[in-house]
Amino acid sequence: MFSAEILKLAQTILAKARNKGLKIVTAESCTGGLVAGALTEIAGSSDVFERGFITYSNEAKRDLLGVPQTTLDQFGAVSEPTARAMAEGALKHAPADLSVAVTGVAGPGGGSPEKPVGLVHFAAARRGHATLSVEHRFGDTGRQHIRTKSIEAALTLLQRLLA
Repeated sequence: MFSAEILKLAQTILAKARNKGLKIVTAESCTGGLVAGALTEIAGSSDVFERGFITYSNEAKRDLLGVPQTTLDQFGAVSEPTARAMAEGALKHAPADLSVAVTGVAGPGGGSPEKPVGLVHFAAARRGHATLSVEHRFGDTGRQHIRTKSIEAALTLLQRLLA
C-alpha cells in the first residue's frame, strides 16, 4: 500500500518518538488519514501513535481541532494559518506531544489561480517548541501522486521536528 520510502520514514519517526517517550497525533484534510495509515502500518506503532483527526470539511476543522472560523474565512482551508491551527489544535485535543497537519488541493478539481491543484500546506507542532510549517506545490500531477507526495512531506516535516 505504501512505498518503501514512506514506510522507512514512518519507522524512523516512530523509533525516534519512542526513544524520547513522545506520542504522535495527526490532523489531515486532503490526505484523508493516509499519514496516520502510514504510521500505523508499522507493527508496534500503538505505543507512539495516539490518534488521527480526519478533518475534511471546514466544520470538522473548526469543531474537532478548534481552527478559528475567522482563520478559515480570512485565509481559507488551504493556507499556512489553517495548517498551523490544525497542528496546534490537534495537540490541544489529544494527549500527545507531536502533531502533523496537512491541508491542500489534491484535485482533479477544486483548484483556483490563487490555490491551484497540487498546493498543499503542512504544519508540525511539538509541545514547548515553535510550530513548523511548509508549503509544497506538487503541480496538477494527479490526485494519487499529490496525496503520496503529501504523505512523504508530512512525515519529513514530523521527522524534522523530532531532530
